[in-house]
Amino acid sequence: MVSQQPDYHYPTAGLGLYLRRQAATPLRYLLEQFLQFLFGWIPTPLGMGLRAVFYRLMLKMDGLAAIEPGVRLRFASHLQLGRGAYLDQAVYIHACPQGVTIGAGTLVMHGAVLHVYNFRDLPHAGIRIGRDSLIGEYTVIRGQGGVTIGDRVYTSPMVQIIAVNHVFDDPQRPFVDQGITAEGIVIGDDVWIGSGAVITDGVRVGQGAVIAAGAVVTKDVAPHTVVGGVPARLLRKIDGQTDSRRGPVYQSVD
Repeated sequence: MVSQQPDYHYPTAGLGLYLRRQAATPLRYLLEQFLQFLFGWIPTPLGMGLRAVFYRLMLKMDGLAAIEPGVRLRFASHLQLGRGAYLDQAVYIHACPQGVTIGAGTLVMHGAVLHVYNFRDLPHAGIRIGRDSLIGEYTVIRGQGGVTIGDRVYTSPMVQIIAVNHVFDDPQRPFVDQGITAEGIVIGDDVWIGSGAVITDGVRVGQGAVIAAGAVVTKDVAPHTVVGGVPARLLRKIDGQTDSRRGPVYQSVD
């Protein structure tokens, strides 16, 4: 069972709940909404240039990062962008404590959702993405248990990386009253995740692994292996040999 986040002193219960889900404090909410209202809609490189300058007032940015119009940021004070990071249109990032870090040169593509959503004081919550990675279109990453993604990791469109799970063991109680588990997900360097794959809480994916499209990964994935299916199982080991006519050769384990 996990503890609830302590309440803040907001004017009313309804408004307080809304503000508590948007920014670290009411004043931060006003600042972040004001900056996005002024600069968040402006198209073309002019808009990206203005955002690269003025969004530093509400988030951490190493060097220059590119933010397209229509990006929605919540708890922006807990967001850090590396040099050359790119946020495409319709990206939604909710970085409530302990925040979201996107490494240098990493691209977050159209419609992706990065959501920490830690309102229970979970100790390891957060999303960390390394350098030169690509988060594909409409990918969803939920970081209540903590998600760590290495360098040069590519997710294809509509991948789900979900570091949280509901407890539902007691048939006499609604599942929403039984708490959650949040063990976290770790994805090593140089991993390729196919379109529509789902990675569930508690999974570790080793360096150089490949996850096939549509796979549901419920167990750890060894380095330099290919997994696929529902639930995902080992399909091949990557042995490093190359056939000049057929490309990389994989060692089958079937």
